[in-house]
Amino acid sequence: MINPLSSSHMVNMEFISNAMILSFSILLLLPSTSYSLYQKPENHIKTAIFVTGSFEMGPGSIATKTFENIKFPRGHVGIKSFDAELVDQEGNSIPSYETYLHHWFAIKYHQNITMSPNPKLRRPEDAFFQRNEGTCNGGILPHYWGFGVESRGTTSKIPDPFAIEQGNPTKIKNGYEEKWLLNIMVIDTRGAQDKKACTQCRCDHMNLPKDFYNVTRDIHNQRLTTNYKGGLFCCQDNLQCKQIEGFQGSRRMVSLRYKISWVDWNIYQIPVKVYILDSTDKVRSNGSKILHDCLAEYTIPAGGGGDSPHVQKANIPMENGGYLIYGTAHMHSGVVNATLYGQDGRTLCTSTPKYGTGKEAGNEKGYLIGMSVCYPQPGSIKIHDGEILTLESRYKNEFRTGAMGHFYIYLAEEPPQ
Repeated sequence: MINPLSSSHMVNMEFISNAMILSFSILLLLPSTSYSLYQKPENHIKTAIFVTGSFEMGPGSIATKTFENIKFPRGHVGIKSFDAELVDQEGNSIPSYETYLHHWFAIKYHQNITMSPNPKLRRPEDAFFQRNEGTCNGGILPHYWGFGVESRGTTSKIPDPFAIEQGNPTKIKNGYEEKWLLNIMVIDTRGAQDKKACTQCRCDHMNLPKDFYNVTRDIHNQRLTTNYKGGLFCCQDNLQCKQIEGFQGSRRMVSLRYKISWVDWNIYQIPVKVYILDSTDKVRSNGSKILHDCLAEYTIPAGGGGDSPHVQKANIPMENGGYLIYGTAHMHSGVVNATLYGQDGRTLCTSTPKYGTGKEAGNEKGYLIGMSVCYPQPGSIKIHDGEILTLESRYKNEFRTGAMGHFYIYLAEEPPQ
């Protein structure tokens, strides 16, 4: 078993925090592994669809993949939306009850244009990540866009005249270029003994190596204990969910198809900053310094019962505020809702789930297929500098591993005039 915190391990186990400490001699070995299907301008908004490189999956298999230097709009642009879904080798959408998209994250990094092709000659300063404005510590949740099984039904669209500014040459160090990578976790649940447990990465439903707990490190680089019952660490690349005896299923190639809409940057665009908050954030202080300790996932214990949901809560101070333009949550099946409150108790945004009722991809019965999005009237909701926000993520009160409560907000420094 590979140590998930070692410098030679691909991005995954700290829920992308490894991305911040990985050696780029490993991370940037591959060339671009995506290609463009088409590009079509719509008025001033341009749209393109891309597909990552494919990877093979069979019944019960788990894949955690990183595609670096992906196709992305070039130049100084304003991103209006970034959406993605799983497709097979023919480009068909794959239903979640066959292959479950646990998460995909788009992460920005800057790379030295003179970086050696020889990994042994690369320096730590040759490449580094540019995270979002969120409050999580280190490299945890550094991405700009990303959801999971709810991707097809959760919009990332930003209303005019707002956009997420990228490629600003004044913010790219001389001698470097801006690039993007995608980190993906996919779980093939065909033939699984328990599909629900498989998608929750329950350790007792995985074929784990015998020395798993002896060699695996947790998010704080401590040895994983047997008290860890499920989550990201039990969904490592090439592991497998326990299968129904005798089940036979075909192997197939899988890709992530992603669609980006953008505008060329000009004086009429208003930039928004991306903040990703975590309901597991254990905030503490060291003198005047605020310290964050985001865990990215949590377990809901057994025996809760009752009709009241389980609530995971964090009080998160915001060093810098702004006007709320967009808000939504990334959560898993079993979610009741997630709400972000202001310091005075006012509700800033509540994101609620939509569950499927059919068989077609995007409407899978019993699966989370979307989270609602908040679009306040621009200028109507202001988060003040230093304001302490409260984030509450709510799930059905039943045993659940790998639960997540991530809240995405886009803030503008000024409303449109």
